[in-house]
Amino acid sequence: MITLNKHVLAAGVFAAGLASVSQNASATDYPLTLENCGRTVIFDHAPTRVVSLGQSNTEILYMLGLADRVVGTAVWFNPVAEEYREANAKIPRLADNDPSFESVVGQKPDLVTNQYQWHVGPNGAVGTIKQFSELSIPVYTAPADCVGKDNTTGGDGTRLDAFSMDLIYRTITEIAQIFDVEERGAELTADLRAREQAARDRVSDVDGRGINALFWFSSAELDVDPFVAGQKGAPAYIANVLGVKNVIDSDDEWPKVGWETIARSNPDIIAIGKMDRRRFPADDWELKMKFLQSDPVTSQMNAVKNDHVIVLDALSMNPTIRTINGIEKLADAVEGFHTDGSN
Repeated sequence: MITLNKHVLAAGVFAAGLASVSQNASATDYPLTLENCGRTVIFDHAPTRVVSLGQSNTEILYMLGLADRVVGTAVWFNPVAEEYREANAKIPRLADNDPSFESVVGQKPDLVTNQYQWHVGPNGAVGTIKQFSELSIPVYTAPADCVGKDNTTGGDGTRLDAFSMDLIYRTITEIAQIFDVEERGAELTADLRAREQAARDRVSDVDGRGINALFWFSSAELDVDPFVAGQKGAPAYIANVLGVKNVIDSDDEWPKVGWETIARSNPDIIAIGKMDRRRFPADDWELKMKFLQSDPVTSQMNAVKNDHVIVLDALSMNPTIRTINGIEKLADAVEGFHTDGSN
């Protein structure tokens, strides 16, 4: 009788998967034509100078071994992943939040990649597609911010279709095509798929069904209605893949909902966003935690009373490369929820 350790078996299956995707990856055939957020973008060659507006796209570029092509970054929520700190420190940070149009074009990019249409789009705060087009600078927008999403409704937009990690895998695949590193893209995608499946498998025995959760990103002020995750964004995907129910029923990406309404839903787990950004006072996760514990309404919710408030990187609460981290962190919370008998 032969007994296989399940972790060794999983590693073997994953390694075989990597070999398979590597064999299937091919070199980019230029000119490359991509359909991106309702536009056709054509690349005659791999870009050599890219400005990345959005931490997720920036970290994807680093993961694909393309840090040497990045000449400027902006729009940061959290510290860069530790393994890329040295490379990132050598690259100009144009702004923590929104850079000026002049600072972007001043880097003489042959590609601008953005995480949100809010920054570069029909009415971009940094610049419009037309402005960059007039300078012959192509723009690539992360599909997660436009596919199945209406960004004309104000705020952070409205999801028409539920987000899934397939949109992140598409971003990786397309960026890899643009830069002719398709094998690296296939390997990164296979790694993320394996991590997502491992998180699902971890909670399959304990079963997240019956657990509900709230995802609190931030608030304009601590004592006003918070920005919480709707039912079709990245946090809802994180919850759904683990069998957990998001208590907020809205198609908006980050609707504002009153605490009295939230308290009536009485979430079992609350995830609060951690970020370096300080646009609002509640960007500080420690202030969020103090508010939950001291406010007469929020302090009575099960998640607060039972110490089931978890801290998630803000980037993992958005449709990004780090959404997988959010899945893994919530899986930890689901396991802990059952272990301590809170259910």
